[in-house]
Amino acid sequence: MAEFLLKYADPEGAVHERVEQADSEVALRERYSAKGVLIYSIKPRRKGEEAKSRGAGRPRGKVNLEQFLIFNQQFVTLIRAGLPILKSLELLKNNIKDKKLQARIVSIHEAVKNGTPLSEAFRAEEVFPPIYVTSLMAGEKSGSLGEVIERYVQYQKITLSVRKKVVVSLIYPAILTALVLTLIVFLVTYVVPQFADLYDSMDATLPVPTQILVAVGVTLSENLGTVAAAFAAIAGLLYWYLRTESAKNMFDALQVRTPLVGPIWMKYQVSQLCRLLSTLLQGGIPLMQALETTGASIGSRVTREAVEQARNRVKEGRALSRSLAETGTFPSLAVEMIHVGESTGALPAMLSSVAEFFDEDVQTAMSAALSLIEPAIMLFMGAFVAFVLISLYLPMFSLAEQL
Repeated sequence: MAEFLLKYADPEGAVHERVEQADSEVALRERYSAKGVLIYSIKPRRKGEEAKSRGAGRPRGKVNLEQFLIFNQQFVTLIRAGLPILKSLELLKNNIKDKKLQARIVSIHEAVKNGTPLSEAFRAEEVFPPIYVTSLMAGEKSGSLGEVIERYVQYQKITLSVRKKVVVSLIYPAILTALVLTLIVFLVTYVVPQFADLYDSMDATLPVPTQILVAVGVTLSENLGTVAAAFAAIAGLLYWYLRTESAKNMFDALQVRTPLVGPIWMKYQVSQLCRLLSTLLQGGIPLMQALETTGASIGSRVTREAVEQARNRVKEGRALSRSLAETGTFPSLAVEMIHVGESTGALPAMLSSVAEFFDEDVQTAMSAALSLIEPAIMLFMGAFVAFVLISLYLPMFSLAEQL
């Protein structure tokens, strides 16, 4: 008999992990399903050569969420029309434009064809969002797979819409910053050296600001390749460092503490947290398992640790709102709204309302912040250009007086 690592949630919502022996994965699943538990995952304790070969040659990395959303829209349409899951996957696997996603769906189709449950087939790929895999598992358990996928599609549409709004809001400041930097480089490396040659030929006595500007401009102009290579090397090292776990933790903590960015970032995290949790609870996932999946889906380390702390307190029998409040991370308004949802028995609906409220709050706060950043960039550019012009033309006034 083979050994499997089993992870499941009991009727009270507590999540358990244990090693079990069974003739096959299907037999172990049937044994525990008969006990009325919600199976989270079943994995062989030691992966064989077949599992290795099945994963070999497939593109690695995350899937394109927009293409994945399109796939799910088509998938739920076929299921609603009465087509079996296997037939739906067969029809869709050859019509996916994204090659990485197509390779994953082909693998999932083969796994389902061999008897693997749909949720476990998606989980084995290890690239799909945990909320999606957990939702599929709940849909299989309750017999409402179509409704669960449709609910995930709605969640993903809202999430992508919010993300696009944030990106669009940052485009103009990014372009403006790039233009300012380009102008600064042009003035310092091209215009300033031209004036330096002029003053050198006239043997003019330069004021201190002009001397500083000319020295910087001439040095950068004569060593432009070296300076560019140094900046590229620094950017490469910074990019490598920021991908390390310690840098991500430091950057995440810095984001929360930054005066202007911190509150906006935390509101965005609360919005994502509430929407994830609401989607899972509406899909019939127990609160404990929903909190575990939500914590695994959140990108922020600070928020993830706070969710884990709250989950441990809920496991001890405390209310969700009180558990979140005791972490000291979440805004009091969000906690109060969640408390009202618990008191009225409408927690999933209230979590959706919290997410919508903080989405709007994030948009308002970002608009206000950007309205301050744009004038600040323009003032900086104006001050720098004024400094360059004054420094370059000051010697001309001295030469005019001498003449």
